[in-house]
Amino acid sequence: MSVIEPPAAPVPAPAPVPAPATERCPACGAPVAVHERFPAWCPACEWNLLPPVPPTGARTGRSVRRAAREARRTERRRQDARERAEQVFRLVAAGGSGLRHGASVGAFLLAGAVHLVSLAVLLTGVALLAGWPVASWPLRVLGAVALAVAVLLRPRLGRPERTGVLARADAPVLYELVDRVSAELGAPRVDSIAVTDEFNAAFGTYGLRRHRQLRIGLPLWTVLGRQERVAMLGHEIGHGVNGDTRRGLWTGSALNALVEWYRLTVPSRDHEVNSHPLTAVASAAAKLLLGAVNLGVRALAGLMHRLHLRSGQAAEYRADLMGARLASARDAQGVLTALFNAQTLETVLVRQRALPRAGGRAGGRAGRSAAPVADLWTALAEAARSVPATEVERRVRLSEREVTATDSSHPPTYLRLRMLATAAPAVDRPPLVLDAGRAAAIEAELAPSRARVAAELL
Repeated sequence: MSVIEPPAAPVPAPAPVPAPATERCPACGAPVAVHERFPAWCPACEWNLLPPVPPTGARTGRSVRRAAREARRTERRRQDARERAEQVFRLVAAGGSGLRHGASVGAFLLAGAVHLVSLAVLLTGVALLAGWPVASWPLRVLGAVALAVAVLLRPRLGRPERTGVLARADAPVLYELVDRVSAELGAPRVDSIAVTDEFNAAFGTYGLRRHRQLRIGLPLWTVLGRQERVAMLGHEIGHGVNGDTRRGLWTGSALNALVEWYRLTVPSRDHEVNSHPLTAVASAAAKLLLGAVNLGVRALAGLMHRLHLRSGQAAEYRADLMGARLASARDAQGVLTALFNAQTLETVLVRQRALPRAGGRAGGRAGRSAAPVADLWTALAEAARSVPATEVERRVRLSEREVTATDSSHPPTYLRLRMLATAAPAVDRPPLVLDAGRAAAIEAELAPSRARVAAELL
């Protein structure tokens, strides 16, 4: 789909991509398309699906054996992740993995235990400072330390983004679109929309007032078509109503508390020299004790992650399906494949920064401030459109082989694409359509943000 740019700087239609050269696969003899910017690979036998990395330095027999052991461990972890992810996929596809799954309840109870420990630390600090059970300065100092730890373990409510926030009066058409998406999904309206320089989008609730904020990464928005943008908005807003336990205050703050415990209990790696034997023994014992506590905290954090991984991944599938319901399954799939282009953005940025600019040298401060805003967004949109279908397919297959996802909390991308491919189309009502007129109006509202984000990126 075409990408609508601001009226002041329209994106020209992309030049037709020349037909790629064709070679024969050295493994099976099947035809292989050769593109200048992308690795050649064979869809028939998957030759060169993942181009090999040449070894660096001399390799001894010992280093080869060590690398082989590490490769086997990596493969075992990958297979374990694949089995868990595909189990969640099968449950969601069959209509299972509900919000009250046993793993979610376990995560909820474990979070309660973590909060009880934090509360105990707080109460202990207050009691020691108040002089209970014995009033003494050493105990009061210990109480002050306990209070400081309790402050670190407090629930983090988060803060909404302050930079790049669009006021409703300045972006009425964009807010109207987001409000329509929220109404279709039965979600409350967002309180603010922030435009960022990330190749991503996000939704969250922050602060005591539970401020609902949608964050739109302008680079990602640029490479999406009109209906893909609707699907992306549906996915993000859907996280507010799909029961994602990872975003809840209870379990989320407990996981943050465990992270703080982990940081506090990491043993020092300084090899200080203690002249007194008793000091050396005490220091070694303290390090051993901290190390044991640190391992326990890390195990608890991993357990909590695995407990609500199922409900969290199921929530991602449901968010994908919500986006597909508003637009189409094809548009929702387009959003996922567009996320493969993060490296494309980095390549475009490197090239744009190297270009000479009026008012300064390439890459200089004056050059960046004088750079035409449209250059970056035009180059990014054209680079994304020029990715051939064979390269998209290679990235999808690589996601399946490597079990890769956008991050560790999301299902593997290939399974998300497969879920959308099996989704039934919405027949009860037409999709939410972002027509060309509204899309152009939104682009005009985003023009100041484009100038700001381009300056930040360049």
